[in-house]
Amino acid sequence: MANLSDIARLAGVSLATVSRVVNGTARVAPEKRERILKAMRETGFQPVESAKAFYKQPSSLIGYVIPSLHNLFLNEIGTALEEAAQEKGYQVVVCDSGREPKREWDYIRLLSEMNADGIVITANNDEMEEEIRRCRLPVVVVDRKAGREYEASVSSDNYLGGQLAAEHLVDCGCKRLVHLRGPQLYSSGQMRFQGYMDVCRKWNLEPRFLDCGYDFESGLACAPYILERFPDTDGILCSSDMTALSVYKYLSGKGIRVPEDIMLVGFDGVRLGRLMTPELTTVVQPARRMGREAFSLLQELIQGAGPRNLQKTVPVAFRQGETTRRK
Repeated sequence: MANLSDIARLAGVSLATVSRVVNGTARVAPEKRERILKAMRETGFQPVESAKAFYKQPSSLIGYVIPSLHNLFLNEIGTALEEAAQEKGYQVVVCDSGREPKREWDYIRLLSEMNADGIVITANNDEMEEEIRRCRLPVVVVDRKAGREYEASVSSDNYLGGQLAAEHLVDCGCKRLVHLRGPQLYSSGQMRFQGYMDVCRKWNLEPRFLDCGYDFESGLACAPYILERFPDTDGILCSSDMTALSVYKYLSGKGIRVPEDIMLVGFDGVRLGRLMTPELTTVVQPARRMGREAFSLLQELIQGAGPRNLQKTVPVAFRQGETTRRK
């Protein structure tokens, strides 16, 4: 028996567009509507009235839209978010966009069609902000600063984190620091980089940096360029713990010792960093607190009890591991 996904595939449209036609909740271009209706006729698809009604009733659902399920830090936030939501009778729908803006838009539209009570989102850009505004659901941005007046946010003190990491490397005797900076589209990447730059200015150090993502693959791709561009590097501040793990893997493969030859600092504080040998030195973001704060703020917005542009910043902590040491 055909389902909504089958109809979307046959008609060459998104699942959200099929949902709009089935439920009659928004206008759809005539050409797309006809393709959907044709696919429904050819497959014998019949919408179930109870299913249609589901989308029009209060749902007690909230969406959690993230760029990748492979991001361990975002998974920890999501776990705490789901725990807090279930305590209050909500269910969480996790949406993995695969870092594709179109999929993010489709998920936001679909959650709106499902009459979700609100959305917690981490992948944030200007185009998607417009989509969020149109869907008119309460939205909390987590691990990013809110973009406009209709968003609220929960983020850590990324600026302080960048400072702490860079200052620690200086305290350990490093003078040639390289920063694998996170995406500058995101406030998290911008603020960590600013913290690093201010430490360089304070100690009259030459700023050295390469652009990098937050995932393991990005770290592997960037690692060879560190020593190619900066062969005398003695300390590396990574954009995340996952990029730090991949840089460590690359350095070890080249016979470069950590921390004896080059010191290494991560960012996030995911559990995997504590399992590696040597244990990773890192800046710890309170992921569980961020997840619970995000739900608490979203619940206020759902109930109309809070401002839509509230921004909460939670503190970070520095954890000394074994990938750095004082000379």
